[in-house]
Amino acid sequence: MTSTTQDEWREDCAPRRVLELFATKWTSMILHTLDARHSGAARTGVLQRSLPGISKKMLTQTLRDMEASGFVSRHVQGTIPPAVEYRLTPLGQRFVEPVELLYGWGRDNADALDQMGERPTSRRRS
Repeated sequence: MTSTTQDEWREDCAPRRVLELFATKWTSMILHTLDARHSGAARTGVLQRSLPGISKKMLTQTLRDMEASGFVSRHVQGTIPPAVEYRLTPLGQRFVEPVELLYGWGRDNADALDQMGERPTSRRRS
């Protein structure tokens, strides 16, 4: 193997880091939802209602991870109770593109997805 080929298989190589992003399903779903349904910004409760199946705890945890990664920024309004809004950052907007490509592929190839055998972790109802 050449040095370039070896670099492509390192644990911290770019393709693996991208796939790591998609390993947590809620990250891509939040990116998609913020972009496609809320023009890049939404309050926590609005996001939760837009994402059937996500618990408040998982939403909070994922948003914190996304904020630490630089995908979203958190804005607290000085109301009582405080209103918290999450906004896509420029970095988050860059990551929306591959998410939308993947989601588009899924919509265009639903028949192929329907042909897949059922996975034990799937929530799909037959």
